[in-house]
Amino acid sequence: MVKTKSKKPSKQRKRFFNAPLHRRSKIMSVHLSRELREKYGRRAIPIRVGDTVRVLRGDHKDTEGKVIRVDRKKYRVYIENIYRENSRGDRVYIPIHYSNLMIVDLDLSDEWRRRKLEGSEEGGS
Repeated sequence: MVKTKSKKPSKQRKRFFNAPLHRRSKIMSVHLSRELREKYGRRAIPIRVGDTVRVLRGDHKDTEGKVIRVDRKKYRVYIENIYRENSRGDRVYIPIHYSNLMIVDLDLSDEWRRRKLEGSEEGGS
């Protein structure tokens, strides 16, 4: 696989919108809160179901909740407390763009993820 770092905005957009799902996971990295940033020595980490996030922009600003679904196809995240009622009275969760979120608590139930974070803490990068 050849990785090219093009400066052309059209090629940047093409790579973003045609990215395969495994690469979209990395693209959907979300900023960590100040405490987590100091603890793990990282600025951002790919978002996962189970992480607790705070909304930084939009109608639901300052709302915190647990991530219940990550839609990599549409680059959207669904959060526990953010929903509306449809005409039948069912809950419909509102999709939020990952760039408008900040992780305030990580789900470290996955051993691989925990080791990856603690490893980056020791490396300092």
